[in-house]
Amino acid sequence: MTHTILLVEDNQRLRASLKTGLEELGDFSISHNCDTGEEAITACLDAAPDAILMDVQLAGRLNGIQAAVEIRREFPRMPVVFYSIQDDDSYYRDFRRSGILSHYAYVRKSNHLLPEMIATLLKDAIAGRSFIDPEIEARVHEVRQKDEHSPMALLEPNERQVAEMLAAGMTNEQIAARLGFRDKRTISRTNGQIYAAWGLNTSTTDEKIARTRAALIARTGVMLQWDAEGKVSALDERGRWQPWESA
Repeated sequence: MTHTILLVEDNQRLRASLKTGLEELGDFSISHNCDTGEEAITACLDAAPDAILMDVQLAGRLNGIQAAVEIRREFPRMPVVFYSIQDDDSYYRDFRRSGILSHYAYVRKSNHLLPEMIATLLKDAIAGRSFIDPEIEARVHEVRQKDEHSPMALLEPNERQVAEMLAAGMTNEQIAARLGFRDKRTISRTNGQIYAAWGLNTSTTDEKIARTRAALIARTGVMLQWDAEGKVSALDERGRWQPWESA
C-alpha cells in the first residue's frame, strides 16, 4: 500500500532529496511539498495526506509544531513526523504545550534523516504509534522544569506583559499607553496582582520597593525573596531557596 505524504521543508535541496528518497522506497507518494506551515495547512484542506513529514523550523510565520496544531484542529490525530536540528527552548515549549500525544515522532535531523529511517517513523505514526528522540525528550523535560519554576508561570498573560514592561523601566502611564488603557489605575491594580503572586505585597514593603523587586524578578527570570534584613534568596530548580548571587 502506498501512503500519501505531505512534505514540509524550507531547504529546497533537502526537500527535493527527501522527496526522491522516499518515493524510491516504493511505499510513499509525496502528494504535496512546500516550505511554510501556512501552505501545509492549505494543502491538507485541499487533500488530506496519510501523514506529514515536517521540519520544525520553516520559512513562514508558523513553525512546524504550530502548523501541526492548526492542521489537527481540522484533522484530529493526523500522523506527523517532526524533525529538527534546532535546539531552541521555544520549539520544545511549543511542542509541550501543543498537546500532541499520539500518532507522531519527533527526532533529531542529524540522527534520523535517512529515507529508510524516516519511512519506519512514518509507518509507525500512521499506525498510531509515537516516538520521541531521547535527546529531545530530555530537552522537553528540561524546559518544562524551567517553566514550572519560572516566576512568569504564576502570572496571567496580561500580567506577564506588564511585568516585562516594569522590567524595562516603564512607568504606569507608559505601560497603560502601550497596552491601550485609558486609566493608569488599571496598571496599578495589575501591579498589585503581580506583587501578590510573587510574595511582594507584605505590609512592610512599600510600593516602590515592591515595584523594584518585581522588575528584578522579571528581568532575571528567577523567583527571589527578601528577608527582614534585605538578604535575597533564589528558588532553584529543585524548589529550594538558596542565597542568590546577582553576578
